[in-house]
Amino acid sequence: MLAACTTTSVTPTAPVTPTVPSQPPVTPPVTPAEPARPVSFEDLPGWAQEDHLGALDAFRQGCGVAKDPAMAEVCRQARAERPGNDADARRFLETHFRPEVLPGQGLLTAYFAPEYEARMSRSAEFSAPMRGKPADLVTVDLGQFNPGGVGQKIAGEVTGEVGGGQVVPYPDRAAIEATTETRPLAWMRPEDLFFLQIQGSGILVLPDGRRVRAAFAAHNGRPFVGIATPMRDRGLLPDNNTSGDAIRTWLADHRGPEADAIMQLNPRYVFFQTLPDDGRQAVGAAGIPLPAGRAVAVDISKHALGELFWLDAGAPKLSGAFPTYRRLALALDVGGAIKGDVRADLYTGTGAAAGAEAGRVRHDLRLYRLVPKG
Repeated sequence: MLAACTTTSVTPTAPVTPTVPSQPPVTPPVTPAEPARPVSFEDLPGWAQEDHLGALDAFRQGCGVAKDPAMAEVCRQARAERPGNDADARRFLETHFRPEVLPGQGLLTAYFAPEYEARMSRSAEFSAPMRGKPADLVTVDLGQFNPGGVGQKIAGEVTGEVGGGQVVPYPDRAAIEATTETRPLAWMRPEDLFFLQIQGSGILVLPDGRRVRAAFAAHNGRPFVGIATPMRDRGLLPDNNTSGDAIRTWLADHRGPEADAIMQLNPRYVFFQTLPDDGRQAVGAAGIPLPAGRAVAVDISKHALGELFWLDAGAPKLSGAFPTYRRLALALDVGGAIKGDVRADLYTGTGAAAGAEAGRVRHDLRLYRLVPKG
């Protein structure tokens, strides 16, 4: 993800053959006690008010990633028929899909592809190095050792003699930041780098106007820990304003050891690679540009990339938020903090406006899956 950061396999530069410490049995995903229940399109709150043509266009952009044969066939027909107005688009969707509601209530959050100022040399303001993937960071696919671990990976570093070492946890954020980076990709404001790591990718804008895409390369394998709740509990932020904007403002106002201590409550650290900016939207775990407002990150152990969902989100928890999010969206990304059947992270786009919106999304979620009739 983007903000929904994915782990990529890394080949060690040295010819080591690590041994993996014994792992506890991996518990398979728990099947919900209550199955998804079929409903009608009339049961989808806000369905009649949806921009069906826009939704179908987003579906055409992203449906090619689906592995399900029935979804692939609907994708082929959508790209071939190309309905030209909202009524025809609605008819197409209602003809080819049947909705079902997932049991329970969950949470909708949002993320975006940020744009940040950066420098190629360090200064008092731009003091945080954006680091590339370290050569000693390795990723192990647990599915190679335990069938129950398919799709699960751990990151670490190899210790001991070549050929007989072990993979141990990689250092956490505080330890990494205590080391000197000799070849940084760029220099950023510390709070900007922290948010870039949460989002997983973004655009760096240099003083001469050049734009560089910062793309996710790897992370240190540590769990993601949000800082909004501890900041609220410590009285640093009010109960009703733990938005991204509020957190960023506090970190900027307290830049230095005080802000560093708060950011280090999150042990996960993300490493990047730089690419030319092609002007397109950010690319998610599915490997295609994300349609703004129509792509979600989901729990890959519960849902497949390419699935189509109806979001019904309301009761916002943060001030200044839109009251509801009701729309079709495709599962095109994943995220370390996105866990559970009824959990989604909505991609809002690129830039400051998208970031302001994303930082205020924390809504109760009812989630409906649209299943191909075929």
